[in-house]
Amino acid sequence: MFANNVGGVDKILRIALGALLTLGAIMGYGIWMWIGVIPLITGLFGTCPLYSIIGINTCPMKK
Repeated sequence: MFANNVGGVDKILRIALGALLTLGAIMGYGIWMWIGVIPLITGLFGTCPLYSIIGINTCPMKK
């Protein structure tokens, strides 16, 4: 469906931030923390629909 456009440090930060926010939501710190599911999923799948729309790609160039 979407090409991979999330890579490297961007991917690691998305997964870490998403996991922390989702964990906070599960622990009851606020319903707004469920927003962490979005960066978690985009980091795990390596693709971000918003990046596709605005033309950003953080994956390394293929040789």
